[in-house]
Amino acid sequence: MRVVIVQPPRKYWPYTSEGDNFLLQQALPALAGALRAEDGIDVHVIDCMPLHIGWRSLADELERLDPDVVGCGENHALYASEALRFFRMVKERCPRAKTVAGGGHFTNLAHRYIGPTSDIDAIAIGEGEVTFVELCREWGKSDPDLSKVDGLAYWDGDQMVRTGHRRLVSNLDDIPMPAYDLMPMHLYGKSRYLFSPGGTTIHHSRGCVSKCSFCAWWTTMADRKDNGDGTTQLRPRWRSKSVDRVFEEIELLYHRFGKRGYVWVDESWNIDPKFNDAFAERMLRTGMKTKWFAFMRADCIVRDEKNGILEKLVRSGLSHILIGVERAEDDTLSMLDKRFYTGGVALEALDIFKRKYPDVFVQATFIVGVKEESHQTMQNQLAMAKKIDVDFPAFHPITPVPGTPIYDDALANGHITEDDFDEFDWLTPVLDSDFMTKDEIAMELYKLNKELVNKRWLLRGLTSSVPYKRDMYIWFAKVSAAMAIDAVKQKINPLNVEHYQQLVKPYWYDR
Repeated sequence: MRVVIVQPPRKYWPYTSEGDNFLLQQALPALAGALRAEDGIDVHVIDCMPLHIGWRSLADELERLDPDVVGCGENHALYASEALRFFRMVKERCPRAKTVAGGGHFTNLAHRYIGPTSDIDAIAIGEGEVTFVELCREWGKSDPDLSKVDGLAYWDGDQMVRTGHRRLVSNLDDIPMPAYDLMPMHLYGKSRYLFSPGGTTIHHSRGCVSKCSFCAWWTTMADRKDNGDGTTQLRPRWRSKSVDRVFEEIELLYHRFGKRGYVWVDESWNIDPKFNDAFAERMLRTGMKTKWFAFMRADCIVRDEKNGILEKLVRSGLSHILIGVERAEDDTLSMLDKRFYTGGVALEALDIFKRKYPDVFVQATFIVGVKEESHQTMQNQLAMAKKIDVDFPAFHPITPVPGTPIYDDALANGHITEDDFDEFDWLTPVLDSDFMTKDEIAMELYKLNKELVNKRWLLRGLTSSVPYKRDMYIWFAKVSAAMAIDAVKQKINPLNVEHYQQLVKPYWYDR
């Protein structure tokens, strides 16, 4: 059986172009590694973005490979239309091939994408490695019975069928090593400035211990329980690979593929202090010179600093963190199910880096446009951003991502439809608040960014004595200037957020 896993061509968010910081999608080598470990499966991976494979070239390549099964996943609602275009193309050019979709977006909207005329034959719900392997094994039989495979949604006769819930892999060390050798590793992390040249993604954990109401990242890796009424209860769960397994992967990336910069894509990298400490000790013993970025929880930062672990993490290569501060008001944090950040713990964590580890580049994100947002609360977010004075504060309008309570509420109340996903870029406001329209939120958002990201901010970064920080500021300046120039060329009003931050079509997109 020949299986082809594809990330199709996509228009990209202006701040994530493949020329600047396009990095490896972890699902591709992870799924390929699991499939390759199964006897009788010939695996191919096509990652169109770094290879600059456009739609016409992709169709020709699929036709040449003549696959039995084609898989494509998507976590972002923003790119759902391109994934659907891909499945339609597969059915046109390789009609005998079975198609399977995965990832958070299709997991949370299986009911929307499975039907009698769908181009998707099955959707893998949740964690995909075991489900995908079992599905291919079943499709390889002369009389396949998909009901035997847990974690699927598919169409049968006149109805959609959901099989039993797929149990999460209890020990992540049991999952085969990612098939990095099937990826164009030399094409990832080519930026001269961002995330250290020659960077790659990696992860040691899956899931989260929390369930923030605006976040769909945790839901794909959640425990699932059937409520008996057609609905599913999700419970957050966090798992980690062992330090030994993680370093088996790092040493492969470091020595075979020359990767020195690591972008950890874990939802929350620093949950377990025992892992954090053992990781830092191991990295320091190896003598490998690396720089790495991680999403970190503020409360865990404070804990690790008290335990003497954070200092070792910084010495082991921690160069860049992102903390989701989200809001200035504790009551709003509680409403967003982010109660563990109340009481000023984010400010405490950020102060630790400013005082003790000033060489680490610190990003902080804020969510604006929540239900109770007003001009005054927007100013509260600005005041807090000025107070924490991090290297890069980012304001993102709350976006009702499928799989979240915010999505369910917005859909039920008619604030959005299931056809609005092309605007779900976390830059364009898509919801009104009780006191502001989405256009007013967009205008205020523009003013907030202009207030903080200015010439003084840029000059401070460009004159930093820390090379990593200087590189980051150079990158931000380059990309922002390119966006501004493009806006002038296209005569785009920079105050019109919907159009100014539109997705960018690569020159090779249709080739």
